[in-house]
Amino acid sequence: MKEKKKRRKIIWIILLVLFLISLPGYYCGLTVRNYKVADARIVGTVRIALVTDLHSCKYGKNQEKLLKAIEEQKPDLILLGGDIIDDHLPTGPAETFLAGISGKYPIYYVTGNHECWSGKANYQTSMAIIEKYKIKRLSGDCEVLNINGTELVIGGIDDPYAAMVESMVWNKELSDVKNAVNEKAPGAYSILLSHRPEAFEAYVKQGFDLALAGHAHGGQWRIPGILNGLFAPDQGLFPKLAGGRYEKNGTTMIVSRGLARESTIVPRFCNPPELVIIELSGRNE
Repeated sequence: MKEKKKRRKIIWIILLVLFLISLPGYYCGLTVRNYKVADARIVGTVRIALVTDLHSCKYGKNQEKLLKAIEEQKPDLILLGGDIIDDHLPTGPAETFLAGISGKYPIYYVTGNHECWSGKANYQTSMAIIEKYKIKRLSGDCEVLNINGTELVIGGIDDPYAAMVESMVWNKELSDVKNAVNEKAPGAYSILLSHRPEAFEAYVKQGFDLALAGHAHGGQWRIPGILNGLFAPDQGLFPKLAGGRYEKNGTTMIVSRGLARESTIVPRFCNPPELVIIELSGRNE
């Protein structure tokens, strides 16, 4: 009897220790993740803030933590990679964030699946909010920018679920983006903003220099150096493109692990929400 009690006590102690050890993994404070991308066509540096998968989550009073983090990074432009507005949570936190960045930076946006899942009426409301804050939505098209002496062409594609609420065909939209890039700025450094990382092969095929995406939420559970994501939507278990940097045939893709936290059913583990900063520079710098 004493041996059984002793074993139970040891088991409980082991479980308690494991629990205490795992606690830091559930940290969900905002982090900043930096990437550097080099290309001979870049003059000086261009700093891009990639914000994805906010899902109307809160980051302090009036989103001050997120807004301050962006301001401290001094980006030249902000790219919003979809799911900024959620289909279940109130739009208020997302709108507060958009109001906080409006007019301070060039800002470009593409739709995510959750904006599309909200139904046609709510989707139209979400798009009206984007327009209200003078944020340029890219929908199968592109814009040419000159930032710090570097010519960039930024294209954007809607999430495939946009077909539920608007008339579009995803594959056609992607080729439309590339055709527009080739027509407006042949030879310029090209950036594709998309919500979906799992279409990486299609981005490579079209020949974009840099693709930026979100959607995967970092695979929700991670073990850095061992497991880069347990499960991601549209990729399933052990996703290959859950978050980080990927290279193929001259195309670089950076996948943000996103900012969703209270909107997720399963808590993030070793996978804190992130603001992604990409610094473009010339090869010799």
